[in-house]
Amino acid sequence: MDFQQILGLGLLQGLTEFLPISSSAHLILLPLLLGWQDQGLAFDVAVHVGTLVAVMSYFRKDIKQLIAGWVASVAKQEHSQDSRLAWMIIIGTIPVGLVGLLAGDLIEHYLRSPLIIALATIFFGLLLWYSDVIGKRIKNEHEITIKTAVIVGLYQVLALIPGTSRSGITMTAGLFLGLTREAAARFSFLLSIPLIFLAGALKSVELMGSPIEIDWFAIMAGVVISAISAFACISLFLKILDKVGMLPFVIYRLGLGVLLLYLYAF
Repeated sequence: MDFQQILGLGLLQGLTEFLPISSSAHLILLPLLLGWQDQGLAFDVAVHVGTLVAVMSYFRKDIKQLIAGWVASVAKQEHSQDSRLAWMIIIGTIPVGLVGLLAGDLIEHYLRSPLIIALATIFFGLLLWYSDVIGKRIKNEHEITIKTAVIVGLYQVLALIPGTSRSGITMTAGLFLGLTREAAARFSFLLSIPLIFLAGALKSVELMGSPIEIDWFAIMAGVVISAISAFACISLFLKILDKVGMLPFVIYRLGLGVLLLYLYAF
């Protein structure tokens, strides 16, 4: 990998992991469009580690409170808003974790075509717009119930389809269920932490069993670039979300989907 590819993919992962526009779709499509060779498993692990570092850094105070609350709920049966939210994050992670383990290889093999990415980009973009229009937007993340967490978790399973966007589909579910835009985004970002950790751990195990030679400069650069860009993206997105809503991201998704259909389907 040359530095142009490292920079492009690192920035792309950081900027798209938490925006509702699908990071996996962009990471598949950019090398195709620019004629780059596949970046390889090691670099995929690196940029995921970078985004994990970013989201954990941004929400470090929240995470500390969530862990303390969860521990107190288990060890002392002391329940609080933080312990409740921690349990909702755990519950919301279970569906996609199970489906990913059981069917991840099938999804990886059959659902990575540009046509599927294009259709998913368009369809789930329109669904995001519809949820933003009809959502009541009256609840914060501490008002999430077990039912809400399960439904958001089931929606998150759809993110295994490239082009769906994990953050986009979980925000869509949250908006349908009455969360405010900020609450839907915050719950989506907190929900990403165990999922990115698990995905990175599985890829790391796979990497350790691989005989490929590792380019450590590319790995470290990928971690740093994706972490910085992801942190900036989270901060800016949460600041502007209530002002701009979901429409700009929906328009982008529709444009990207139409472009992909033009390039690969006609």
